Amino acid sequence: MGAVRDLAERYFSGDEKTIHPFTPRLAVEEIAPRVAFASSFANVTAIDTDEGLVLVDTGSFVLAAPTKGLVRIFSQRALHTAIFTHGHVDHCFGVDLYEAEHGPARVVAHDAVNARFDRYLETRGYNSCINARQFQTTATWPTAFRRPDVTYARDMSLDVGGVRFELHHARGETDDATWVWLPHERVLCTGDLFIWATPNAGNPQKVQRFAIDWARALRAMLPLGADVLCPGHGPPIFGAEHVRAALDDTASLLESLHAQTLALMNEGATLDRVLSEVRAPPHLLDRPYLRPIYDEPEFIVRNVWRLYGGWYDGNPAHLKPGADRALAAEIAALAGGTPKLVERAQTLSARGEHALACHLAEMAHLASPSDRGIAKARVAIYRARADVETSLMAKGIFRSVGDE
Repeated sequence: MGAVRDLAERYFSGDEKTIHPFTPRLAVEEIAPRVAFASSFANVTAIDTDEGLVLVDTGSFVLAAPTKGLVRIFSQRALHTAIFTHGHVDHCFGVDLYEAEHGPARVVAHDAVNARFDRYLETRGYNSCINARQFQTTATWPTAFRRPDVTYARDMSLDVGGVRFELHHARGETDDATWVWLPHERVLCTGDLFIWATPNAGNPQKVQRFAIDWARALRAMLPLGADVLCPGHGPPIFGAEHVRAALDDTASLLESLHAQTLALMNEGATLDRVLSEVRAPPHLLDRPYLRPIYDEPEFIVRNVWRLYGGWYDGNPAHLKPGADRALAAEIAALAGGTPKLVERAQTLSARGEHALACHLAEMAHLASPSDRGIAKARVAIYRARADVETSLMAKGIFRSVGDE
């Protein structure tokens, strides 16, 4: 058993809990005849055909070169076709490195990938800010993207060197997602439709996600009976029963959150009530591949609300609210000054009531933005909250308070 397969078994059994599944192993291993899996951020699946190399995803903008080095351990063939599972910058870089060796390759992706790249150019500064908060990184957002040579709308089949690739569009984490099925090899490449964590269907800093469409895509994969699942992040899953369980459980989690949220919306509930009442099935969150270590159910609920209900949360005071600083000044005055707010925030934080503590600390800071003592207390309160959070997104935002 190779290192990648061994790690996959330990993750699936729940024995491996110390290493984050997103951690790039920078290892490559053959997972089926002439099919290799390169563990990186994000992963790459390489297929060695008689006409040349086919890659499902090509690597991130920060790890493209070492990821290519992994692929070259497996095959030295010229790159014939690269299939982008979507246009996120951790999946679609490095094609130029292969083309520099052997000349032009063909890039295939969904129609919406080009629109994503256009948006990334228009929002480069914002995306740099998001990355800094979410991943605590100083990496510069890219300014050039390898555009697809061929795009498709719903489904597409390719034959390269006697190997058949079936491409299917889905909306899930993105609106431009492609999942790929290799019927002869019985290998399923999901991209980020499976990531060894609670699905990234709620990201609070990104554009709309599509929870129920995501679940439907996973349901469409189930009848295929794949023997190997190659995810966008984390190790592969081996064995038809394991693959089926992972797909079914992930779909069930998304379906449950979607159904609960929509039912309350149809009753006329406010977002505050929805967030307080919707709960993810505990037995699903206990699965080793569904832990809320990146995204989390509360964020998914908010995105379901946003899809159907827009930004208004049902509280009329929030429709045209007063400025945060003005409200903070009023609350501070009522409390007897910002020191009182900070003192209460620290008490709440020490008791583990982190959400309320953060509200009061933020108000104190807004009311007295130049007070260094308040600023220091605010940072400590947010860091205490970050320490008890499970999702990378929440941890990243709360820990970034001091940096900002």
